[in-house]
Amino acid sequence: MNRRRFLTITAAASTLALATPAGAAPLRLRQWHGVALGAAATIALDHPEADRLIGLALAEIDRLEDVFSLYRPDSALARLNRDGHLDTPPFELLDCLSLCGRVNRASGGRFDPTVQPVWQAHAEAWAAGHAPDPARLAAARKLTGWNGVTTSPGAIRLARPGMALTLNGVAQGVIADRVADLLRAEGLGAVLVDTGEIVARGQTPDGTAWPVTLSDGTGLKLQDRALASSSPRGTVFDAAGLQGHILDPASGLPARAAFDLVSISAPRAGLADALSTAACLMQGRAEVAALVRQFPDTSIEALHPAVG
Repeated sequence: MNRRRFLTITAAASTLALATPAGAAPLRLRQWHGVALGAAATIALDHPEADRLIGLALAEIDRLEDVFSLYRPDSALARLNRDGHLDTPPFELLDCLSLCGRVNRASGGRFDPTVQPVWQAHAEAWAAGHAPDPARLAAARKLTGWNGVTTSPGAIRLARPGMALTLNGVAQGVIADRVADLLRAEGLGAVLVDTGEIVARGQTPDGTAWPVTLSDGTGLKLQDRALASSSPRGTVFDAAGLQGHILDPASGLPARAAFDLVSISAPRAGLADALSTAACLMQGRAEVAALVRQFPDTSIEALHPAVG
């Protein structure tokens, strides 16, 4: 039930040129394969300091997992969920929650990271082969509501015991943004970061925008832009594949899928990620368009009606 499928980082030397000065040895693509964000990962760099930069990227991913992961017991998010408060929270968590608040308001509450208790109720029940008990689900729903989250530079607090957050609908994009920012700060003018959500900075070495293909085969070109895609049934709770992982905070049930695929582009991947997640809870293109219009320079790239 983990949304993360893969992580790929591709970067070209900041000159964006395939040719090298006369007499100079050509740059060689350095590739690293391993695991990051709990999934198979590839990092490919065309840079004379590729090994150092790969090390920096991996260290940044690991550091951000210590902020956002639900699976690391000592992460900032895990401690917040466990204790109901977190003093001196990391800036990255505060910044992410600020984004969550903006998208929560713009979506009329559809995007709501406080659904974690409801998500847990579904996960536990379906792991045992059945739907959640209505009483358990009702109790979990009483623990939701973004108005129960308060933030300040000094602390984050959850209003009711048992409240908990999930950032699975936004953190992948935020991590992609921050890794891309780190590599750009190191002088890489051309970077493509894909954590399941995509950040494309600069151009490919041949001077064109980065080519990206959506899961439906649609081809896009991205330059200094981010893209995120969500599908209500992209990950499911049940063996039959009917109970999607994106939950409606109003009902506590999986989203009534109006769309099979939502892809949104924006200046930052965290924003695109949150918007595409919220869009999965909307019932028509007009609603999604109204959501996207509230954020400058965002666009719907794909919106496929659900079939069946």
